[in-house]
Parts: sequence; structure tokens; C-alpha cells
Amino acid sequence: MPGSTTLGPGHGVDAIEHLDALRMMSLMKELHGLLTGPGPDRITDAQAAALGGGEARSREELAAWLERVARDLEKATA
Repeated sequence: MPGSTTLGPGHGVDAIEHLDALRMMSLMKELHGLLTGPGPDRITDAQAAALGGGEARSREELAAWLERVARDLEKATA
């Protein structure tokens, strides 16, 4: 479909508007930077846990997931 990005293998709604995919990719890259970067803007462990759905996920796991999904979105929107 022109102007959209496929996100999955065809289960349910699996496409979003191209601009929304770009926005999502940008947001994920920014979150990744806030998880992995130093400084006062760094996301705390409590905030990272909240972003992980309240589960005891590690900061590294969440950062890796964000990086992977952002990369997949970048490829899909290229």
C-alpha cells in the first residue's frame, strides 16, 4: 500500500502510515539514547522498568530491543 510501512507477517493490522513509522523510529532512537547515554537526561532504572511494562527487564535488554526495532523501521521506510 503506498504511503504505509508493513510491520508484521500479516496478522491483523500490520501497516502504518509512512510518516508515523518515521516518527516511531525517531522516538525509539531517542529512547535508546536516553537509556544508554550518560548525563542528567539518562533514564533511571525505575523509569526503564516502567517502560518495560513493569517487568524486571534489564536496561540493556530494553535498549537492545529499541535499537533493533528502530533499525527494522529504518529499513522498512528507506
